[in-house]
Amino acid sequence: MLQPLSSITLLIFFLLSFPPPAHSTAGKPPLDVVRSSCLHASYPSLCVRTLSSFGGSANSPRDIAQAAVEVSIAHTQRVSSYLATLSGLRSKRERAALSDCVQQISDSVDELSKTLTELKHLREETLRWQMSNTQTWASAALTNDDTCLDGFQDVESKVKADVKRKISNVAKVTSNALYMINRLDESPGKPIG
Repeated sequence: MLQPLSSITLLIFFLLSFPPPAHSTAGKPPLDVVRSSCLHASYPSLCVRTLSSFGGSANSPRDIAQAAVEVSIAHTQRVSSYLATLSGLRSKRERAALSDCVQQISDSVDELSKTLTELKHLREETLRWQMSNTQTWASAALTNDDTCLDGFQDVESKVKADVKRKISNVAKVTSNALYMINRLDESPGKPIG
């Protein structure tokens, strides 16, 4: 009777000694870096979720800021494609709101793309100017999202709720990206590297 108890004890000890294999995180930012970076973002849980699934490596504040902008670009491009597929809108006001929104979201993609390019080419001698540019462009993208939503304010439509939901999500990830840019600009030391 003593023998089976020892075997069970040995088996439990063996199982507890070796943790289960970790899921592959190759190419993904470490979760603790993401969590600490997202802690004070406007939308922290969305920040953690989107940056944790980001495919690139992000270990420094600069990497995290770039990743956040890339996430924002991807979300904005998806919404831009969705808006381009909408058709059959009945009222003139609805069509005008959609047309304006398509332009605003296209402008957001451009602003965010300029932001990412600038973040990838930071130089010590022009750092202040470059950081100002990235903040301005990301802010402009966020304003474009709000302007798009404003255009649908007086529109009664089946697509209004869906457009509002999608644009609101884009605005949230863009807001988080702007937070990461501001965090990068406020970090002690230089974000060059």
